[in-house]
Amino acid sequence: MLHLSFKVSTAIHPSAKSRVLVLGAGNFGSCLADHLGDSDHDVYIWSRDETVVQYFNLHHRNPGYLKDHLFSSNIQAVGPDIPDRNLIQEMDVLLFAIPTQGLRDTLSALRPKIDSHKLPLLIFVNKGIETGTQALTLEIIADTCGGEVARSATFISGPSFAKEIVRRQPTSVSVASLCEAQAKKASELFHQPWFRCYTGGDPIGLELAGALKNVYAIAAGMSDGLGFENNTRASLITRGLSEMTRIGTAYGASPLTFLGLAGVGDLFLTCSSSSSRNYTVGYRLGKGESLETIIKTLGSVAEGVTTAKGLKKIIDELGVDAPIANGIYQVLYEGKRVQEGVQELMSRPPSRELDLPETTGGPAQRLLGKLRSSK
Repeated sequence: MLHLSFKVSTAIHPSAKSRVLVLGAGNFGSCLADHLGDSDHDVYIWSRDETVVQYFNLHHRNPGYLKDHLFSSNIQAVGPDIPDRNLIQEMDVLLFAIPTQGLRDTLSALRPKIDSHKLPLLIFVNKGIETGTQALTLEIIADTCGGEVARSATFISGPSFAKEIVRRQPTSVSVASLCEAQAKKASELFHQPWFRCYTGGDPIGLELAGALKNVYAIAAGMSDGLGFENNTRASLITRGLSEMTRIGTAYGASPLTFLGLAGVGDLFLTCSSSSSRNYTVGYRLGKGESLETIIKTLGSVAEGVTTAKGLKKIIDELGVDAPIANGIYQVLYEGKRVQEGVQELMSRPPSRELDLPETTGGPAQRLLGKLRSSK
């Protein structure tokens, strides 16, 4: 397990009023923009859709997400072109709330516009693994923006449905960074009586937990779709947590991260609620719908579907026993029937309940080496 800390100097003081650019006007980006705007920060939210930009600025409502919510008057929508250099350099905070699969292109476009001598606080709330490269967000940042930027990046994850955040229902999240000072700044930026932040130094574990739980939420949805009840769901959540911890530890993350809000907290939420997009995908698969039909009609991104591809390759590379994750991959991409997958899982021979891999840390060591060497 790795316990590293990096010190990065930046100009931002999040306890004061900040200028924040939220990149992504989906459910989560919109609710976080509203939270920060309602906390008296000056917030801009970027959308690729010109209709969304115009409608938002006219009505202070998002026509695609959280449609019934009246957003803070401290928010201004921008787009559809990517924000220009002048706006980027006026910002104290850049918050990325776009799907993982589109993050590399967005960062590549933004990097020339960011002043390296006055680096804003960078916050990432996406959850997923890049298809093809199996890269975590931390590695995508290093590839596009360099190691120093990646070392200062902060990550937020935890049980946090957007519709509950905009209602100011009590919510708690994990905030992690390789730079403790940056994690504290992000925590101070978001912290309110209804939104509690806990800091940590394991962004790799936090990223893996946030990505992997979406895959296990598909399994939980499948179970409910097949008509199974509480015993089955509880078993899936518990065994899913065991697999997540085993995979994360083999990767090089701390197993303790998976016992926190970003791990078991988010896993329990996502596996237990029909509000979860990934749970919904699984539920509809359990009811017999095709994946193609579900994706076309879902109305938003379920990152567990694409994450399952990258996770499969990581599992194979690490040699970790992960029968639930492998079963989900087979249903999504190899045509296995959901009922057949359940039968195979339940027919496995008895095994030891709790164990951790003997070999740990290879992928994390390589990633951290890249962060040190890249400029």
